[in-house]
Amino acid sequence: MNKNKNKSHLPLRLNLLFFLIFLLFSMLILQLGVVQILYGQDAQEEIDRTEQDTSQTPVPRGRMFDRTGELIVDNEPVLAITYTPPKHVQPEDNLETAEKLVDYIDLDSGSVTQRNMEDYWILKNFDEAYERLTPDENELNDTEQYYAVLDHITDDDLDEITDEEVDVIAIFSELNQASELTPHIIKREEVSNEEYAIIAENLNKFPGINVTTDWDRSYLFNNTFRNFLGGITTATQGIPSDELDYFMTRNYSRNDRVGRNGLEDEYELYLSGQKEVREHITDSSGNVISSEVIREGERGKDLVLTVDMELQQRLDEIVGEELAEAIEEQPYENQYMNEALAVLMDPNTGEILAMSGQTYDRDADDESERLIDESYRAIYDAHMPGSVIKGATVLAGFDAGVISPGEVIQDRTIQLPRTEQGDSTFSSHNTLGSMDDIGALRESSNVYMGFIALRMNGETRHQYDFRGTTMVQSQQAYRDLQNYYKQFGLGVETGIDLPYESSGYEGPNDSPSPGLQMQYAIGQFHSYTTLQLGQYVSTIANGGYRIAPSIVRQLHSSGDTSGLGPLYSSTEPKVLNRINMEDRYLERVQEGFRQAFQSSGGTGRSYFGDKDYDPAGKTGTAETDLFEDGEKIAEVNNINLVGYAPFDNPEVAFAVVVPHTGKNSNHSTNLRIGERALDAYFELQEERQGTAEEELEDQIEDGEEEQEEN
Repeated sequence: MNKNKNKSHLPLRLNLLFFLIFLLFSMLILQLGVVQILYGQDAQEEIDRTEQDTSQTPVPRGRMFDRTGELIVDNEPVLAITYTPPKHVQPEDNLETAEKLVDYIDLDSGSVTQRNMEDYWILKNFDEAYERLTPDENELNDTEQYYAVLDHITDDDLDEITDEEVDVIAIFSELNQASELTPHIIKREEVSNEEYAIIAENLNKFPGINVTTDWDRSYLFNNTFRNFLGGITTATQGIPSDELDYFMTRNYSRNDRVGRNGLEDEYELYLSGQKEVREHITDSSGNVISSEVIREGERGKDLVLTVDMELQQRLDEIVGEELAEAIEEQPYENQYMNEALAVLMDPNTGEILAMSGQTYDRDADDESERLIDESYRAIYDAHMPGSVIKGATVLAGFDAGVISPGEVIQDRTIQLPRTEQGDSTFSSHNTLGSMDDIGALRESSNVYMGFIALRMNGETRHQYDFRGTTMVQSQQAYRDLQNYYKQFGLGVETGIDLPYESSGYEGPNDSPSPGLQMQYAIGQFHSYTTLQLGQYVSTIANGGYRIAPSIVRQLHSSGDTSGLGPLYSSTEPKVLNRINMEDRYLERVQEGFRQAFQSSGGTGRSYFGDKDYDPAGKTGTAETDLFEDGEKIAEVNNINLVGYAPFDNPEVAFAVVVPHTGKNSNHSTNLRIGERALDAYFELQEERQGTAEEELEDQIEDGEEEQEEN
């Protein structure tokens, strides 16, 4: 009986089990139906979801040409290896790629930092690294935990890293710097043809790795004018940290090469060009579906400079030769002399034609290496100008009403009130006798300038012996003379299109004594740059307009590989101010400058009196002391020169500064440089005019022959 009952229950249980399974399958089918009907579209959209991303690829920089069209800065093609990471790339992926690449390329491991090694060690020893965290550190967020892990890494841990692994780290750290979907150069210097070829043949082994041609900056005239052309950062250096915000807001990437000084820096936003922009369509897994250029890249703007590179080379040679000759012929007398500076510019436009600064290195073993090009000193270093500024002093006297055109003053020694140091005198280099304003400039009368300063100071007594008297002293008169000088650019920035220039140095001006003001009127105490003196004499030459010096003449859009493209913009002369005084006053000073170079008694006549290009200018000597560790070691002279030519229609102005010559030196280095510089300028113009005429004659002859043949 019992056995029969048990048998009858078994089919019932199986039926219940099958029914339960049926219900479960029915519910699953129902759920799938609901998902398909209600959420199918959303699910499909998630599967089909794509993202749009953009990447930017840098372009070659703009080139630089001189005023004659000579190419002076170019882009030289170089082989490069790049890495374009996919979306959502992980450090582990980059490490895997680096470990494959290390057998194919050689990357300098000298740039590997301790932090690079620590990051590598954590990746290779992940579990061990995080086991070192304390319970409190485990409560930190992910970023804080990582920094805590870094703190737990020991020197012994890093010592375990082999030299082969350091090579991997060098590549790994470069890969980590790349941005998603944007090509990043991981090696561009000294990529061998073998490296380039083997990578190109094995691209399928290295995701994101490619070979390409990059560019390197090429300065075709070597060091000539290089101080002002400047340089750019490397891809490793990228954007300087103190300028990161500035460039990042202008669509730069951290590793972009940017100008670091000179014109490369000043015109960075023009030279850098317009990056190529690509739009990438990626799926939900980060795979690129399509890639399209949405903005073509455009090479940076080309600069046409105001500088004549052939004239620049000649000026460098002249300045260097005269400096070396003065030192080598009189080594003891000129033992503190070590530099000479010169500027040539167009006085009507402010265009810099050439600018040189040569330094003499007495310690150089090789004679050929003793001269060093440090042309930047022409705009950085300030020196006392001496008598070259007497033109501004005379104009100040005219405008202030303390002297009148043609007024005669007797040039003889002035006795000043006795000081603690003893009797004080003020005189010219010689007793010159009766001098009017033009003669005072021609023969460089200190006394004439001294009386201008005294009268501006309120001293109305016209006498030569002030001993035992109290002289009138006016702080305002001193400021007035300063302000007159500043109208010519003396003591203020010139406005040149470079990132930095010195505004000169103002000497002691607290309650200046009358004697100090007299010294100031002849170019003592205050110091100016060679470029400031060039702007000053240009202002006199062009009729009273202070014009900002410029080095860039034009900007051109990118053209073909050899020539200039369409004109983008031109640099117009920028008038900073007009000298606030009558034209007849300026004409008196111009005549004084002409006579200083061309008339009997003129301080520059022996060098310029027989020139057919009709020069004008002013010589100057400033006495100064040299100090070392706070102690005076020598008394030296600065010998300077300013001028322009031709007198009636000036096309070139110049300034020469030769600091720290010996008191007993007989070398007129300033005059020799000035003479040879002007000769070089006009000789070059004549040579080019002759060449142009010959070319024109050849063209005419060719045309006539062609007509005869027809």
